Amino acid sequence: MYTPLEPEYTSHTAREIATQPDLWRKAAASAHHYGSVLPRRGERVAVVGCGTSWFMALAYAELREEAGQGETDAFAASLFPVGRHYDRVVVLSRSGTTTELVDLLARLKGRTPVTTVTADANTPVAAVADAVIELAYADEESVVQTRFATTELALLRAHLENEGPLPSGVRPIAQAAADAERAVTAPLPGGMLSAEQITFLGDGWTYGLALEAGLKMREAAGAWTEAYPAMEYRHGPISIAGPGRGTWIFGRPPHGLADDVARTGGRCIAESGDAPGDLDPLADLVRAQRLAVHVAVTRGLDPDRPRALSRSVLLADDRG
Repeated sequence: MYTPLEPEYTSHTAREIATQPDLWRKAAASAHHYGSVLPRRGERVAVVGCGTSWFMALAYAELREEAGQGETDAFAASLFPVGRHYDRVVVLSRSGTTTELVDLLARLKGRTPVTTVTADANTPVAAVADAVIELAYADEESVVQTRFATTELALLRAHLENEGPLPSGVRPIAQAAADAERAVTAPLPGGMLSAEQITFLGDGWTYGLALEAGLKMREAAGAWTEAYPAMEYRHGPISIAGPGRGTWIFGRPPHGLADDVARTGGRCIAESGDAPGDLDPLADLVRAQRLAVHVAVTRGLDPDRPRALSRSVLLADDRG
């Protein structure tokens, strides 16, 4: 197990980041236990979450469709189309208390089978689900989600492996965990530590990872970040690239994009995932998490106590 030595690794967030490789392996080893309550090949599925869990839902939905296992949509809970038919709804929620999810599941009760993946089975969201997968071992003390989010995605990726071949170019979760071991110790990408601004990009399932990387930087460090589908970057957003700014691509970059960024004077990094030394995109997210903590510490911020955030969003009922 990696023991962080850098001064910034004194926060709960940073210590939790370093535990991810082992947690992914644990989740993968347990995936076969949940085959009856996770999406089966051919089912029409919706995956729902809020914040970080929504981004993990986006990544899983794309992976499942790319694997040919069935039509899969992802929604933020507040935008779920309740009138649309699905064979199964999968809810991702670390806390199990988020108001939008509790309200949604109450509306779905008795209409659509719901499986909840959560850190605590004794919560309102779990209470109204038809099946509950509890990942208590991946829960966090930090407000900022890191290891729970990636562990739930590791579980879902492992389930996809059990259901059939993964999409071309997607590594088994065991290899992703090995890559994550390197990601928690490797030097952070040069040029990103002091970047004024970073844009994260992804294609297909890695777009959800790009959104999550940007969110981690904003939550932990109050940094200016943006995230886009990789092919959309040329359609306007590249105009903010330039000296002192970075572009971070998860997975294989679109042809010529790195050169386009270089011409602006900006810094571009990408792990294609194709070469033996490249990181799996989920492992590359670990590096972005570490960067968020590093930037927070250098700015004198506490990554465990992000401004204006709480562990779960609970909304007052002002409808009556």
